Amino acid sequence: MIKLTLIVHSDVRQTLADTLRGLKQVSGFTFTHVEGHGAQDDLDPALSARDRVVGYTPHVRLDIVLNDEDVETVLDVLRDSNCGVAGRGVFWVTPVLQHGRL
Repeated sequence: MIKLTLIVHSDVRQTLADTLRGLKQVSGFTFTHVEGHGAQDDLDPALSARDRVVGYTPHVRLDIVLNDEDVETVLDVLRDSNCGVAGRGVFWVTPVLQHGRL
C-alpha cells in the first residue's frame, strides 16, 4: 500500500473531490486545512490580495491510501483533468507499513 499526499490551493478542493470520487482506484480520501507559508511569488495567479496581505495562502492537504499499482494512474488523471491541480500543487508518495481500523 502507498499513501499519496497532495497539497493544493484550497480553491480547487471541490473540483478535486469530484474528480477523485469518479476514480475506481480511490475508495476514500481525507482533506485537512493547511496554510502555505514561505516566499510568495507575485506572478502566482492563485494568490489573492488577501493572501498577499496576511502572508500565507489557504491550502488543503489530501491523503489517499492506494494500491501500489494505482498511484501512477491516479497521478496521471490529476495531471490531465481540469480539476485545477496541474501546476498548482505538490505531492509525495510514502509506503504504508500497516493499516487497518481501530
